[in-house]
Amino acid sequence: MGTLMVIDQPPYGTWAGREALDMAFSLAAFDQPVSMLFTGAGVNWLRTYQDTREIKQKSVEKNLSAAPIFGVEAMYACARACTQYGLGPENMVDGVVLAENSSELIRQHSHTAFAG
Repeated sequence: MGTLMVIDQPPYGTWAGREALDMAFSLAAFDQPVSMLFTGAGVNWLRTYQDTREIKQKSVEKNLSAAPIFGVEAMYACARACTQYGLGPENMVDGVVLAENSSELIRQHSHTAFAG
């Protein structure tokens, strides 16, 4: 089923997640099947209306909205991590599928790449 990029890092404070996002976009741009799984603190990438003025960085929300344009097949979020970080459909970017079993999702892909 292609490559699954796993982002378990928060969206700010490290470049690992952004590098994984760039890699996913690059794979998709070259017609390689790629999906993304956000887990742990990485689910915070999916939070809407992020105010990043104090840290003087651009919000990652716009980057994620480009995923379908680049050809990313699916974006998944670990349901347990979403509960832990207070994320639900009302404050999460559109198009994210909740994954109840991340291990099973990982097994469904032929390649897995972890951020960090």
